[in-house]
Amino acid sequence: MQGVLKGIRVLDFGRFIAGPYCAALLGDMGAEVIRAERIEGSEDRFTAPVAETGEGGTFLQLNRNKRSIALDPMSPGGRDIVRRLVATADVVVANLPAATLRSMGLDYESLVAIKPDIILATASAFGNEGPYKDRVGFDGVGQVMSGAAYLSGGPDRPVRWTAPYVDFSTALACAFGVMCALFARRDTGKGQVVEGSLLRSAFTLVNSMLIEQAVLGLNRIPIGNRSFQFGPGDLFQSSDGGWLLVQVIGPVQFARWAELMGEKEEWLNDPRFATDEDRGKNGAALSERMVRWCAGHTLDEALEALAAARIPSGPLYSPQDALDDPHVRASGMFTPMDFPGLKASAPLVSPIVSLSDTPPRYERPAPVLGADTHAILAELRYEPSAIEDLASEGAIAGRKSAAE
Repeated sequence: MQGVLKGIRVLDFGRFIAGPYCAALLGDMGAEVIRAERIEGSEDRFTAPVAETGEGGTFLQLNRNKRSIALDPMSPGGRDIVRRLVATADVVVANLPAATLRSMGLDYESLVAIKPDIILATASAFGNEGPYKDRVGFDGVGQVMSGAAYLSGGPDRPVRWTAPYVDFSTALACAFGVMCALFARRDTGKGQVVEGSLLRSAFTLVNSMLIEQAVLGLNRIPIGNRSFQFGPGDLFQSSDGGWLLVQVIGPVQFARWAELMGEKEEWLNDPRFATDEDRGKNGAALSERMVRWCAGHTLDEALEALAAARIPSGPLYSPQDALDDPHVRASGMFTPMDFPGLKASAPLVSPIVSLSDTPPRYERPAPVLGADTHAILAELRYEPSAIEDLASEGAIAGRKSAAE
């Protein structure tokens, strides 16, 4: 069954996460995605290597379903290749600084001069307006400037999340924007710019806390793993040393939890715990009760009892624990994919969303650097001798396919 974006060609000049993951999502939905890299390989290819050839886990995750062309986009030959590629494309993804886009001929004005209905998807750290517009940044910058890191951890030590959620949310937003732009182009015949920013994504994810601060001026300080808005909501240790998260939200769940704790008669009439807001304010008392309960149960016993009472809970896993979980294995949460130089198949998280009639698919693993350079140039009607000349002058890299 064909994907919903069958026939759409995407040029991926992205780096690290926001751009490449946006393009990967489009590829999952059936678009043809060509990843363009420098001849020596982009830096994000070799970050945190897991393969003998140097490719990292993030690269393997974010570049499935893509073909690879390796070129020098600043050389005369490379510039011609970029122009020819753009002329065949529907979407260009490039989370690069504005000045870099201009120098590579990937700014919107340059693109529409080649392909009037092109869609450009770009993302920056701070957006294209304001005094920080020319600054560069990564995921962590969005975390710390949005207030999210401030409210994590303890009062004396803010905590940045290891998971780059700002990058991934920006990529998701850009992919959504591209899909909307493709719908609009179908009706108007015009392309447009889809723009995301790390800081805006970060603010989106903590917007409710910012609204609360602006309206009520609560000036919250971090309280560890406890929740501000409900209770109990915390991490607890079981009698055998395991940890579990418990989150009780709403009066129905709180009543079930209080009954499980043997506190139903007293706490359901206690004004300290009348609402979620009250339970958040007095969460220390609720957490203390949960600590004592967990101390009398093993991890498995606690999770079984909480599940039976329909209280949201889950064990604290290491990465290996997460891979070994029986539900994760049984539900097909990961798709194993091979890559040259890996000691074992890479477990790629299966498509983030499923569609009943046109499901996204992983058709191919991340590409070896320049694996499709010669084939793509042939599709662009370069003669074999011209391709050899481009290789000789250092404008491209990549091996000929067996068919050539």
